[in-house]
Amino acid sequence: MGFVIKKPEGSAGSPLPAILIGLFVAFGGILFGYDTGTIGGILGMDYFKQEFHTAGNLKPDKDTGELKPVITNSQQSEIVSILSAGTFFGALAAAPCCDYTGRRVGLMVSTAVFTLGVILQTAATAIPMFVAGRFFAGWGVGMISASIPLYQSETSPKWIRGVVVGAYQLAITIGLLLAAIVDNATSKHTNTGSYRIPIAVQFAWAIILVTGLLFLPETPRYCIMKNQPDKAARCLSRLRRLDVDHPALVEELAEIRANHEYELSLGKASYIDCFRGGNFKRLATGCLLQSLQQLTGVNFVFYYGTTYFQGAGFSRPFVVTMITSAVNVASTFPGLYMVEAWGRRNLLLFGAVGMFVCQYIVAAVGTAEPTSNHAAQNASIAFICIYIFFFACSWGPVAWVVTGEIFPLKVRAKGLSMTTASNWLLNWAIAYATPYLVNNDPDNPPQGVDLKSKIFFIWGSCCFVCIAFVYLMIYETKGLSLEQIDELYAKVKYAWKSPGFVPTVSFREVEETAGVDARKMSLADAEVTAKRNKSVQHEEIDMGSKGFE
Repeated sequence: MGFVIKKPEGSAGSPLPAILIGLFVAFGGILFGYDTGTIGGILGMDYFKQEFHTAGNLKPDKDTGELKPVITNSQQSEIVSILSAGTFFGALAAAPCCDYTGRRVGLMVSTAVFTLGVILQTAATAIPMFVAGRFFAGWGVGMISASIPLYQSETSPKWIRGVVVGAYQLAITIGLLLAAIVDNATSKHTNTGSYRIPIAVQFAWAIILVTGLLFLPETPRYCIMKNQPDKAARCLSRLRRLDVDHPALVEELAEIRANHEYELSLGKASYIDCFRGGNFKRLATGCLLQSLQQLTGVNFVFYYGTTYFQGAGFSRPFVVTMITSAVNVASTFPGLYMVEAWGRRNLLLFGAVGMFVCQYIVAAVGTAEPTSNHAAQNASIAFICIYIFFFACSWGPVAWVVTGEIFPLKVRAKGLSMTTASNWLLNWAIAYATPYLVNNDPDNPPQGVDLKSKIFFIWGSCCFVCIAFVYLMIYETKGLSLEQIDELYAKVKYAWKSPGFVPTVSFREVEETAGVDARKMSLADAEVTAKRNKSVQHEEIDMGSKGFE
């Protein structure tokens, strides 16, 4: 387990342009995080309840007994979960969009769809239009959430790819924190500004992202996929700060091209191919990883945190939500370091064990002690914050890192879109079911299970499953290029044997020494043939040199 992240010795060019571009693209995570985080606070605002409640949905105030408007469990479920329904379809739409228009233009299209959703939400004065806006905003967020890791993975240097892609999760956490701050600032307003200001702020994020994308290059791997080698060379030149004819740049492009041609020789790049051969193993890994990320329960805290803390008797629930969001941001920074220093497997195992312990402590304390026990409340908040630390430094960023790098180029957009869609499918299920699991209001049917803090037993049990999943299915990909990851999956059968893997195949050498016949072989057979032919060539050269003596 190493503890230093540094540029490999002898690497030509500068990684700075690619790193800065990857970090800017990660800004799109703010759209994701802010839109996710703002709804919890809006649902807890008195004016929003007054404006959007439907006739007859009134409930006596606990302190004064005065009848006040409420948003029912079913309405909360619809408002929150419809975003996730949109993101599910948006994530699936990202693949054809990014494969047809390009990674960069695909991100711009995604942001335009998101902006349409923000317009509808800002203008809404009733639940139907608000829900429609949430759906389109979700569609845009879904496309963004699949497109950003794709762009980052295809442009970042291999030795720091985990940090760059992990920065996407950092941007998500910053978005969540900004949402909590803005919600808290407007929560006491007695006009439409209470909810419209937090929603309309999202226009700023969209404008910043689209403006920057106008000046960014396309990914070299996409250009190779579209048979545009000259454009690929120019894009890679900008990313590596090298001339287009520099030997290091020519070699990197040749390896990308040779790997892509080898993949294409094995079959077409359709959705069906994602489920065939070794691709299915990678797809299953990505889908399960993203699904389990949701089942850790983190979005329960950020979707329903404010209303949960209100119902559980916590004082100043908006402030508690800001605290948890701040912890989320701060804890992501060590994760960006550890993803390369520790590796993917070790960091995911570390996070799963920590979350499992914290969730069970929160559940036990919340179940055993009444809400009037302030010491128990403080203990619960403390362990929720520690749980968020374990998530934010591990499963938060690493899930995006792993899914962004494990797929071959020909199906990368399709595979990443399906893994992201699985994330949003579970996100929708959790958002839809949570009000019924946590609450029970006999006056506002349908009634719920009223688990309250016991729900953390469910999340904790899922974290235990995460431990076994990581050990059995997550390959260690730290320090490998995207092409070398293909070799890893081809040669290493079991995930727990992947740490320490050293690549030995150069797709360019295979193509040059094994010839076109290599495209009909397995990777292992092609490597053996290439080595044999290379050895024969050396022997012929040696014999020829002896003949001149």
